[in-house]
Amino acid sequence: MRTIIFSEIDGSCNLRTDSAQFLAASESPKMRFPKIIKHRRFEATIYGKSKKYRYYRVAYYAAGRRHIRNFKTFIEAKSEAERIVRDLADGSQSAVLSANQSRDAITAFDMLEAFRQASGRRVSLPAAVSEFVEASKKLGERTLNEAADGFLKTVAIVTTKDIGEAVEEFSQGDEMRTKAAEGQRAQLSAKYAYNRQLQLRKFAAAFPGTPVCDLTKKHLDAFIEALGDFKSKSRNRRKAISAKSRNHYRATIRQFLNWAVRKDYLSVTHRLFDADGLRPEHANNAEVACYLPAELAALLANADDTLRPIIAIGGLAGLRTAELLSLDWADIWRTNGHIEITAGKSKTRQRRLVEICPALETWLKPFRANKTGKLWPAHEVTFQQAFVTLCENAKVSRKPNGLRHAFCTYHFALYANENLTAQQAGNSPAMIHTHYKGLATKADAEKWFAVKYKNKACDPP
Repeated sequence: MRTIIFSEIDGSCNLRTDSAQFLAASESPKMRFPKIIKHRRFEATIYGKSKKYRYYRVAYYAAGRRHIRNFKTFIEAKSEAERIVRDLADGSQSAVLSANQSRDAITAFDMLEAFRQASGRRVSLPAAVSEFVEASKKLGERTLNEAADGFLKTVAIVTTKDIGEAVEEFSQGDEMRTKAAEGQRAQLSAKYAYNRQLQLRKFAAAFPGTPVCDLTKKHLDAFIEALGDFKSKSRNRRKAISAKSRNHYRATIRQFLNWAVRKDYLSVTHRLFDADGLRPEHANNAEVACYLPAELAALLANADDTLRPIIAIGGLAGLRTAELLSLDWADIWRTNGHIEITAGKSKTRQRRLVEICPALETWLKPFRANKTGKLWPAHEVTFQQAFVTLCENAKVSRKPNGLRHAFCTYHFALYANENLTAQQAGNSPAMIHTHYKGLATKADAEKWFAVKYKNKACDPP
C-alpha cells in the first residue's frame, strides 16, 4: 500500500515509508549514471557523484518546471525518486515542495483552520498570501501589524442612536452653553439655541425611529424639499418657507451631523453633505423696511421713560436689539460722547464705541441721574410686547428690526461712507453697501438725525 504527502490541499497530510517494499540498493563502482526511475508515464533521473559535486541529484518535472534535489547516499536518492514518480502518477503536487516547504504549508493550513474556527471566516491560502503581498506593496517597509494598529487608533465604532434621542441630547448640550456666570457672556445665544432646537425637532419628526447612522442623502433631500411646501396650522393652508429660511435649516442640519460624527453616532466617512438638498440656495435679499423720521418722532412722543431711551439709542445709534437689552447705564456714560459695546455684549464679540450724535445726546440728557442698572431689566419678550403696544399707540406700522435698518440707511445716506457706517453698526462694509445703499436721500438723513417731538410740552429739556 502506498500514499502521498498531501491527499488534498486541505491541511491534512498522510506520510509513510516505502522502504519495506523495495530492495535496498547500494552503489557499486561499476554503476552507471544517470539512472532513470519510471512509473507509468512519469520518470525521475538520478545523477551520480562527481569530483566537482559530492551529492546524488534527483531531477524531475512537476507543475511545468524542472526540480532538482540533492542527497548524500544513493539509497536516499533512489527512494525519493521512486516516491516522486508515484506521487506524480497519482496526481499529487507535493513533489514540487521541498521538505521545508511542506512543513511551512502544513503550518499555514493549520493556522487558517484555527482562524476559521475562531472567527467563522474561511480564507484560502492563496487568498491570504495574495492579500498579504498586495498590502505589503502599499505599506513599503511598514508591517501589516503596524498598519492595523494605526488604523484601529483612528477608526470609530458607530453607536446606533435614534435621531429623536440624538436631537434632544444635542439640545441639552446647547442649553448648557447658553448659561454663563454673572457678568460674563454665554457661549451661545438662548434665542439661537431655541430656534435651532425647533428646527432639529422638526427634522427628527420627519423620520421617527430612524437611527442617525441610517440617514441617507435621500432623507435629507426629501426633508428640504418638504420645507418648500408645508401646511400652516394657524391658517390651515399651505405656505412655503423662504430660501433664506431653508438655508438656516441646512446650516442647522450640518451642525447636527458634525456633532453626530464627534459622538460616534455617524461614520466619519459619511457623504450626507453631498446631498443635493444641503446645497445652499441663492436667496433674494429681502426689502429693507425702516422707519421714517416722522415715525421715529411719533414713537418717541408716545414712549414712556422706560422705552424712550431704548428707542432713541436704537434709532440714533443703530444698536441691535440684543445689544440694546444688555446695555447698562454705565455703558452709556463711561466714555464721553460714546456708547461702549463691550465684547461680552457685542454680537461679533468685539468691543466697539458708537458715537452719540447731538440728537441722541438731547434725548439721553434727562436720564443722567441713572448711573447703574440695565436700561431694560425685564425679558426680551416683555420688551417686544411693549414695543408692539407703543407702535399701536403711535399709529406706526411695526417694521422688523426697523430702528437698526433706519440708522444704517440714513447714516450711509448722510456720510456716503460704508466703512464709517459699518464701524458704528458693528457690521461689514460689504453688508452696508449691499443692503443700505440708495435707500434714502441726504435730506431724509438730516431729518432723521435731528428728530424732535412735535408736542412741545413733551420736548426734552
